[in-house]
Amino acid sequence: MTRIVVDAMGSDNYPGPDVEGAVMAAREYGVEIMFVGDESKIQPVLDSVGGANLPVRVVHAPEILTMEDKGVALALKARRPNAKNSMAIGIDLVKNGEADAFVTMGNTGACLATSYFRLGTIPGVDLPTLAVAFPSATGSFLLVDLGANPDCKAENLLQFAIMGNIYSQKVRGIDNPRVALISNGEEEGKGNELVKAAVPLMKASDLNYIGCVESKEVYGGNVDVIVMDGFSGNVFLKTSEAVAKLLTDKIRDTIKGGGLLTKIGGLLIRPAMGSVRKLLDPSEYGAAPLLGVNGLAFIGHGRSDARAVQVAVRVAKEAVEAKVLDAMKSAIEESLKK
Repeated sequence: MTRIVVDAMGSDNYPGPDVEGAVMAAREYGVEIMFVGDESKIQPVLDSVGGANLPVRVVHAPEILTMEDKGVALALKARRPNAKNSMAIGIDLVKNGEADAFVTMGNTGACLATSYFRLGTIPGVDLPTLAVAFPSATGSFLLVDLGANPDCKAENLLQFAIMGNIYSQKVRGIDNPRVALISNGEEEGKGNELVKAAVPLMKASDLNYIGCVESKEVYGGNVDVIVMDGFSGNVFLKTSEAVAKLLTDKIRDTIKGGGLLTKIGGLLIRPAMGSVRKLLDPSEYGAAPLLGVNGLAFIGHGRSDARAVQVAVRVAKEAVEAKVLDAMKSAIEESLKK
């Protein structure tokens, strides 16, 4: 049975959504759940959602890493051997072989730092990276890096591409994923120095590298893995979220403020708008994998509800069963031989 650690103190409204969603996952997917966090807060929720007869247990962690934890203070809490926060204790369960994957809806930077210091990286990988699925005209694509590494070298982008490629094959079920670098033009001579340096590395790899693409082409569905530095990735993410929200808000406001025919039209398109909203809902994707650390860790959105946590556990289960970590290690090892 796959064993998933869930940080019960991760979401903005912890531990309710975290516990309820993981219990739903245990019931539906047949996984063992280990909750880490304050037992006095977790147990009442666990009892209320019917977790008594399921393979779930609580590992007490008296401390929490929050959005206020930054810099040196965060690094110390992340790497201290006897750390008592829920992320450290949960990730140590993975490190020690007591669990197969770690899932949190908590502070992204805290999970990244804790995973980095406690798990280390895959041999040959310099920096761990965040990957997230985005909707496209034909389905979805994987963006790497989401924001973990604002400053990168060309070799880092190649490593991101290799790991994103393996994840797309093993977890997302895409044969021979199309991999591209984002740039300000398709021509190889365009792009900043980082992109120009990464192009020959990508071309020399075994990836199905299709070249550079402009950001406007990404949503068209012609690429499966889009690679960029964390600074660009985070800007891409925040801009995409803002534009999507602006459009849906404007449509809603226009319908509300319109005449009778406009409001009738709004009622008619409500099912279609619901489908679009579902595409943009983080709960449909669950959590972003932290690729490159020597273990499986997944980070979801702080505002996740129980459904999002359930999906995150399912994604973690799929990654474990697909042996995605072993595949990444092999792929990185092969790339080092070139």
